[in-house]
Amino acid sequence: MTENLELKKCPAFKANLVYKEGDEFIEKNLKFPSDLKGKSFVLYFYPRDNTPGCTTESQDFRDALDRFESQEAVVIGISRDTINSHKKFIDKQELNFPLIADPEEEICNLFGVMKQKMMYGKQVHGIERSTFIFDDKGKLIKEWRGVKVPGHIEEVLNVIESQN
Repeated sequence: MTENLELKKCPAFKANLVYKEGDEFIEKNLKFPSDLKGKSFVLYFYPRDNTPGCTTESQDFRDALDRFESQEAVVIGISRDTINSHKKFIDKQELNFPLIADPEEEICNLFGVMKQKMMYGKQVHGIERSTFIFDDKGKLIKEWRGVKVPGHIEEVLNVIESQN
């Protein structure tokens, strides 16, 4: 996993996100990091809804959400999928946190997570699985790039818990 030492704080951006409250989907436009002032937050970038690694990673965040919330930390997933794709993914996986739709790759490019990579023997342009933790003022605490899913959630939680 590599670190981008140039990223010191959360870049300012606007995002369309969706989450489920009861049986209803809520769509919001948020300004980052200003709309999250007072809370630390985890942004995790994943390649695609409903693919094996991305599903496992999202389920791991889902299953650990109580631990994140006990540390006053917000978890948000980001991919290039659409809001409609995210709604299906949230429903199917019973996700209990918001997902940001970034089909134009604007946020992905701000964080430098778009990479050339090999998939099934072909060169493709896609998201490098990455996670960023920011404190309640938007300062970068830790980042992971080229994330391997097994054990990753525990690493993220260890950093969050060490901050409090």
